[in-house]
Amino acid sequence: MSESHTPSDVSARLNTGVAHNARVWNYWIGGKDNYEVDQQVGEQVAGMFPIIREIARADRWFLGRAVRFLAEERGVRQFLDIGTGLPTVDNTHEIAQRIAPDARIVYVDNDPIVLVHARTLLTSNSGGVTDYIDADVHDPAAILERAAGTLDFTKPVAVMMLGILNFVLDTEKAREIVREVMAAVPAGSFLVLTHPTFDDDLGGAAQIPAMKFWNENATPPITARSGEDIAAFFEGLDLLEPGLVSCSRWRPEPGSPAVVPQFGAVAVKP
Repeated sequence: MSESHTPSDVSARLNTGVAHNARVWNYWIGGKDNYEVDQQVGEQVAGMFPIIREIARADRWFLGRAVRFLAEERGVRQFLDIGTGLPTVDNTHEIAQRIAPDARIVYVDNDPIVLVHARTLLTSNSGGVTDYIDADVHDPAAILERAAGTLDFTKPVAVMMLGILNFVLDTEKAREIVREVMAAVPAGSFLVLTHPTFDDDLGGAAQIPAMKFWNENATPPITARSGEDIAAFFEGLDLLEPGLVSCSRWRPEPGSPAVVPQFGAVAVKP
């Protein structure tokens, strides 16, 4: 596990007085790595937008299905998980390395509490490699430079961007980030993405006041986007079936939740 900050650096960056997305998300999926302020904001948002817990679970289950599909059916052995959030049950490397023990995974996040947990929880088996880099999605060049120490960018890579581009408020900047990252990986690589939407057909309109409350009381600020804007992130890539859908309906398994206002898709670079 590699990181660029000392424990004292991390402690200095850790603000437990303001709710933070990684910790609130952890609270919504039933985790223990959160503080009272995260629970309070999480409860307030859930009161305004009760389906948020279903979205959090659906997003997590989508990750599992996507990683299994790519490792089992597409033979992917390298994963770049940008904005991983707090480690929980069945992280990307655990799923991938159960299928392919030699799989190589690089996690990227810039939240200090994630960094602390990553040191102890994101450990690899003896055959594969699991690494963690402390970097910001707004700086894709730094992510790519440091990930190249673990991943071979001459071979296919699955780029995971689950619930991360919604923290890049400028849509064109978000598109540039995706373009830059996908330009660095070879043909046969994949983009795995989820993103909240305000589209009515997925029930997203109620998300808008909850996000306004979030942006006034928590960090980092967040935005939802239309399905059309989210589809544009896949420009130049080939969407795999069933295309861009509610993440709960992407290759669903028995017991999968109903439609949630969170788009998900997997695409391949031709």
